[in-house]
Amino acid sequence: MDTFSRPEDVESALSSAMPSTPRETLLISDARMRDHIQGPGHPERPERLESVTEHLERAALPGARWRAPDRAARLDEALARVHAPSYLAAVESVRGQRLHFDVDVSLSPGSVDAARLAADAALSAVEEVVLETGSAESAIALVRPPGHHAERGRAMGFCVYNNVAIAAEHARAQLGCERVLIVDWDVHHGNGTQHIFEARRDVLVFNTHQWPHYPGTGAAHEIGRDAGEGYTVNVPLAAGAGDGEYLAVFDELLTPIAERFAPDLILVSAGFDAHARDPLGDMRVTDEGFAGLCARVRELADRHAGGRVVLLLEGGYDLAGLRESALACARILTGETGPKGAPTISAALADTLARVRAQHGRRWGLRGSA
Repeated sequence: MDTFSRPEDVESALSSAMPSTPRETLLISDARMRDHIQGPGHPERPERLESVTEHLERAALPGARWRAPDRAARLDEALARVHAPSYLAAVESVRGQRLHFDVDVSLSPGSVDAARLAADAALSAVEEVVLETGSAESAIALVRPPGHHAERGRAMGFCVYNNVAIAAEHARAQLGCERVLIVDWDVHHGNGTQHIFEARRDVLVFNTHQWPHYPGTGAAHEIGRDAGEGYTVNVPLAAGAGDGEYLAVFDELLTPIAERFAPDLILVSAGFDAHARDPLGDMRVTDEGFAGLCARVRELADRHAGGRVVLLLEGGYDLAGLRESALACARILTGETGPKGAPTISAALADTLARVRAQHGRRWGLRGSA
């Protein structure tokens, strides 16, 4: 498929079909999340949030509306549904301190409050798209620190609270959602999210990620356990996969699985570190590629979830790649037509698809399964 090296080329490609009535999309963030500072030269830095929010503000997309997290009392209850009481107490005990909380999670005086704001933004986003009193059918929570590596009782991989898991549990426990689909397209496997839901069948977790890569989990044979067997889907991709390969994964695996699961809410762990320019991954996805993935997710949400989809920011460490990819997805959610792009099945991807079908084909009726 065509790729574009200049932002203006991407914007031209993505703006070809603007609808007469833009779709309402919530953009939620808070500048105080920049107060989480992990130290000089750290890739997960405050400039990430500053760059992406300012870029989206300048774009002034029709249908997009900004707001801040609620900071409501419901947050503590929502955190407790996902994280162990001892872990929550440990996080609170270091509020205002500067220290290494985990081998790859450093905290500064503003970090705990930033993490709470990130989780609260996730709650606010799902409430806006699920409740009848909400004013948007889709949302993007621009948050940091990210969340999908955080385990029930451990900070990990730049993450303190598991924002997407907190959002999913809140939707199930308080908002009436029966089936939640989590799509994680970050370059790193969302180990925390998988482990939190792997014994459940009301939350289906679909992961695409570079393999082998940090954190070392996410093999195709990891499919969940007990009642949740088959409701964890891992698609480990070889380094170098680009737009066509990712589109093929979504067409060959995600779409048919989602059609059978029929979610009434879709959450996306939207890491943009599979971007070709990102320093922490070895993938080749472009801004246009992320737009294509988002378009497929939006189509699934339209068919099954009343359009209800929430993107929550995870990774993405090249500032240009991050902000352009986030803008490309925001354009899709506000109603622009997805870019044209042909799925590509390389020899390496064909092997991966065969391994995933061997694990999940019978349960989900995947094409080409035995």
